[in-house]
Amino acid sequence: MLKTSGNYLSYADGRPFFYLADTAWELFHKLTREEIDLYLTERSRQGFTVIQAVALSEFEGLTVPNAYGRVPLKTAGGRIAPEHPDTDGDDCYWNTVDYAVRRAGELGLCIGFLPSWGDKWNIKWGKGPEIFTPANAFQYGKWIGERYGAYDNIIWILGGDRPVETDEQREIIDKMASGLRQGEPRRHLMTFHPVGEHSSADYVAGKDYVDFHMIQSGHGVGRCYESWQMLRETYALEPKPFLNGEPRYEDHPACFNVSYNYLWDAADARMNLYWDVLEGACGHTYGNHCIWSFNREMSDYFPLRWKDALIHEGARTMRYAADLRLSRDYFSLRPAPEMADDNGGVTGHIARARGDGYAFIYSPLGAPVFIHFGALGFPAIKASWYNPRNGLMKTDMIVPGKGSGLMAPPSGGKGNDWVLVLDGLN
Repeated sequence: MLKTSGNYLSYADGRPFFYLADTAWELFHKLTREEIDLYLTERSRQGFTVIQAVALSEFEGLTVPNAYGRVPLKTAGGRIAPEHPDTDGDDCYWNTVDYAVRRAGELGLCIGFLPSWGDKWNIKWGKGPEIFTPANAFQYGKWIGERYGAYDNIIWILGGDRPVETDEQREIIDKMASGLRQGEPRRHLMTFHPVGEHSSADYVAGKDYVDFHMIQSGHGVGRCYESWQMLRETYALEPKPFLNGEPRYEDHPACFNVSYNYLWDAADARMNLYWDVLEGACGHTYGNHCIWSFNREMSDYFPLRWKDALIHEGARTMRYAADLRLSRDYFSLRPAPEMADDNGGVTGHIARARGDGYAFIYSPLGAPVFIHFGALGFPAIKASWYNPRNGLMKTDMIVPGKGSGLMAPPSGGKGNDWVLVLDGLN
C-alpha cells in the first residue's frame, strides 16, 4: 500500500515510491493474456512502477469486444448499464482485467486504474456514448472498489482526458469517487487525469478524495514546453504531491499533425521528465503513441506496431531519472532556482533542484550552465555529470563552495541532455 509523504509518495513502511508510469490505456480492452504478460514483463524489466490503464476504454470500449469477444457492461432497458457489469462466464471481460492486475502485482507494478475514459460522462469528442449519471456512477464505482480494492497495487485515477463542464459532470466524478471509497476495503491513493493543458486542480481542488494532483501537459506546443510551470501553478492552487500524467508521447505526431513530418522523440520525452521531476514532482508518466493504443497496423498517425515500439529509447531511459532521485536523500528535494541561471528560453529551460547536501541541474540541450556554487552552503563541492541516456555518472571536478562559474556538459545539442550533480563536501 502507498501513502503520501509530504510532497512525495512512499510505501507504508516509509520507503520512497517513485511513480514512474507508462500509459497503457487500452491494455484491458485490446490485448490477450499472453500479450498482457509480454507487455508487463518488459515494462517491469525497464524499471517502471505504475501502468495506467482504463476499464471502460476510449476506442469504443463499450461496444467493441475485447480479445476474447466480450464487452464490460450489460444492457438494461435498451441502454448500456454501468450498474450491471457483465461477469458471466470464465471468459468475461473482467476476468481479463483481474489477470492484468494480478500479473502486474507479481511483477512489482501498480495499476493506475481508471474506471472509465472521460467520453463516457462528457463525450465532447470521441465515440462515447455517455452512460453515467450520479446514481449509476456511485454504483459502478462501488463495484469497482469492491472487486479491485483488495489488491495492494491499485492507484485510482478518475477523469479520463475530458473537462468537467457542468454541475452534473462534477457530481458524477464525486459520486464515482465516493463509490470507490465505500467499496474498497482499504484506502488507496486517488487522483484525476485531466484534459490536455490542464491540471486536476482545475477541476477537483479541495476534494478530500484527491491525494495527489495530475497535469496533462499534452502533445501540442501550447504548454508541452511549460510542464514544469503547470506543476508550479498546480501546487500554488493546492499544495499536494503532483506529477505529469500525460506529457509528449514518444512517436506521437507533433501537435497531432502528421503533415509536420516530426514525431516527438526520446529527447522530447526526457525534457518533460527532468523538468518535472526537478520541479518537485512525485514521479512522472511516459507514453508511446503506439503503445497506449496497442496499435497493430502501421499508418501515418500510428507509425509503428506496439511490439516494435516497446523498447524504444524513451522507454529504456526513463528509469535513469528514478535511479538518480533514489541515489540521494529523497524527501528533501525541492526546486532551487538560486542554484543556477535559467537562460535556456522556452526549449532549453534549465531545471534546478536541491536536497540535503546535494543539487541537480538539468541542461536539456547540453548548453553550458552558470552555477552559483555558494548557494549549496558547503566549503567544497564535487561536480559530476549524469548521463540521462545511459544512467552513468562521471565526476568532473572539485570546486570551491563559493562564488559562481560556468560549467559545460560533455556534449551539446538536442539529444545530448545532461544533469549536473553537485555534492557538498565538508
